Amino acid sequence: MATLTHSRWAPRLATLALSALAGACVVYWGLKLSAPAGGASPVASAPEQVTADPLALAKLLGAQAAATADAPSLASRFVLMGLLAGTTSGEGAALIAMDGKPARPYRVGASLEPGLVLQSLSRRAARLGPAVEGATTLTLEIPRQKDE
Repeated sequence: MATLTHSRWAPRLATLALSALAGACVVYWGLKLSAPAGGASPVASAPEQVTADPLALAKLLGAQAAATADAPSLASRFVLMGLLAGTTSGEGAALIAMDGKPARPYRVGASLEPGLVLQSLSRRAARLGPAVEGATTLTLEIPRQKDE
């Protein structure tokens, strides 16, 4: 009986082994034939030489940059959003946004930043300069509405 069971499984195991071997051959030759022709792999080119920007490096390390042509102009840094001007007193306040930040109120004579003071106000404009009595450096106007 033992030989009968053994003889029944021998052809089945042999068929399984031959099928696995045939499948492995098909996969091998399929991968071999689908590989690109030429055999030589592409050569990687050398990377471009990187040069450091000395100004950017100095700024990264904390050096204070001097005023250059790349610095935004004084007029582009300030936007006059609104004002309340006294018609007879010359006093009042202006709502001025600096460097894209939210607008803040400034009274006549108040310093916006070191060396820049709100000198005076008119109906639609604010004049800025180094001192209240000095020459006007910059005149800001309220943006006109489209229907005006």
